[in-house]
Amino acid sequence: MGRIVTPVTVANALHPSKEILCEALVDTGTTGLVLPKAWKRRLGPLTMTRTVQMETADRRLVEGEIYGPVKIRIEGFDTIYNEVTFMEMRPGNGGYEPLLGYVILEQSRAAVDMLGHRLVEVKHFDLK
Repeated sequence: MGRIVTPVTVANALHPSKEILCEALVDTGTTGLVLPKAWKRRLGPLTMTRTVQMETADRRLVEGEIYGPVKIRIEGFDTIYNEVTFMEMRPGNGGYEPLLGYVILEQSRAAVDMLGHRLVEVKHFDLK
């Protein structure tokens, strides 16, 4: 599978002027939106709801801190309100690599086009 990277804007829902615009890697093995812990202050005051254990692709267990509420907009798709997970990341190849997971994709009505290696709009929510 090819890499799909897409522009994402994340803003503090209570302080909208505090926002981050980044390029996120679409990762359907990830649940939500995962950002580097180093960026947390850029969103201003958020409420931490919980900590979670996450398993990485190389089977390591790492801790993430979930904060919210945030406003998330994948360029070209519906804006949603959700939470964001911050975790320790090491910058590589010139920067951090935020992850955009399947829950955020589904809520934004974005689907992965495996042949075109891009995101496409889902016309209707699935009630089945």
